[in-house]
Amino acid sequence: MYLLVAVINHKEQLNPVLEKFLGIGIKGATILDSTGMGRTILDCEAPLVGGLRKLLLGQCRSHNATIFSVVESKEKVEEAIQAIESVTGDLNKTGIGIAFAVPLEFVKGFAG
Repeated sequence: MYLLVAVINHKEQLNPVLEKFLGIGIKGATILDSTGMGRTILDCEAPLVGGLRKLLLGQCRSHNATIFSVVESKEKVEEAIQAIESVTGDLNKTGIGIAFAVPLEFVKGFAG
């Protein structure tokens, strides 16, 4: 089993990604609101940098969505990455997001 972690930079893409997950048999995930380091440094609330950014760009981007899901196989991880990229586009492009998986030694409570 693997822990799949995916950070989706555009939260409006979250529900379509989750729908794709259901379509490939991934029935469970935990979603957290998250903020990247760069975004935190350039936060709109920061007195100087954030104010300039807001002035120049007119708005600040919302936070990210981070998905955690336990999946049963490396093949399912690859299928999930394809599902994510079918919504977000190529994760290798700047500003899209990131996804990775790590093998798990112990899992209890996995409903599959």
